[in-house]
Amino acid sequence: MGDNSSSSNGFWSEKEQERWRGFFRTLSAAQPDQGCTYRRAVWKKNKAVLWHYPPAERKYSTPMFLIYSLINQPYILDLAPNESMIEVLVNKGYDVYLIDFGAPGYEDKDLTITDYIRDYIAKAAARALRHSGASELTVMGFCLGGTIAAIYASISEEPIKNLVLFVTPIDFSILPAYDEWIEAVSTGRADFDAVIDALGIIPAPLMEAGMRLLTSPIYLSHYLSLLNRSYDEKYTEKWLRFNTWTSGHIPFSGAALKQIFHELGRRNSLMDGSLIIDGRKADLANIQANLLAVATAGDRLVPREQVEPVIGLVSSRDRTFHLQHGGHANLASGGQLPPYLTDWLHEHSEPSGS
Repeated sequence: MGDNSSSSNGFWSEKEQERWRGFFRTLSAAQPDQGCTYRRAVWKKNKAVLWHYPPAERKYSTPMFLIYSLINQPYILDLAPNESMIEVLVNKGYDVYLIDFGAPGYEDKDLTITDYIRDYIAKAAARALRHSGASELTVMGFCLGGTIAAIYASISEEPIKNLVLFVTPIDFSILPAYDEWIEAVSTGRADFDAVIDALGIIPAPLMEAGMRLLTSPIYLSHYLSLLNRSYDEKYTEKWLRFNTWTSGHIPFSGAALKQIFHELGRRNSLMDGSLIIDGRKADLANIQANLLAVATAGDRLVPREQVEPVIGLVSSRDRTFHLQHGGHANLASGGQLPPYLTDWLHEHSEPSGS
């Protein structure tokens, strides 16, 4: 009995030591390489790059055109082998194009959302169409990138067959994590213009601190998750990649932030169709593309109530809302997409050669 007890205590002691070794080894590890899927640049402007991820065998003639948020870097979509949405799409035979806006510098402080749409997204989308030889695009937008994608789709001169919006804020009157801020902004009690103008460009650490303050003031759960499985090398590698991404905010153009505050936060102009972009009315009722809007259950940052209203605003005959279980950024796992997404894209994409 004594020997078995001693053996058991020794086993757990050894495992605990390995747990803590793995914990500190992961925290001190070098940042992993970003992205994993082969790609090549097909268009550039300023800091922005349009990346093309070619499939080994093209099975669909409708390319994917991906627009990520301006807040984080887009490599979450290509995080690691078997944990990459882009990798899965390429393996399924889609041409994938990703517009990477890059990290703006102080010289980009006057870039507005209008500029991003007119001078970057529209031109990159036109390039993707020419490069692929396709007649239509599937536009995918993620988080704030989805908001921008929806605005773009409402005024686009490029043909859009499908619009897919993941955890995309549309109704800015419903933001539980920001309720007091939104109320203050919408009533005019809070005016950040002077601060934004003084900064010009919002530094990355300030963007990260703002997100943490509003959503997770005490940010410990991810460290506890790591400690719980720090003896699992596959898990720690994934944790390191994901943690590097979550802390990898990029600077934000002051002019774009002011436009978001005034047009979306204060006027909630996507809901009443009053948003004007480059002299054109960016009314979501202009959208006729097949629409898939996705929210995630329990998402504190972008709740279902903020995403779902887009279904009633567009003119699309084919429109679907899907509530997915999982996290805000969980789009691919184990080399697979969620079945609902795989099926929807297959049904709404033209087969190659058709």
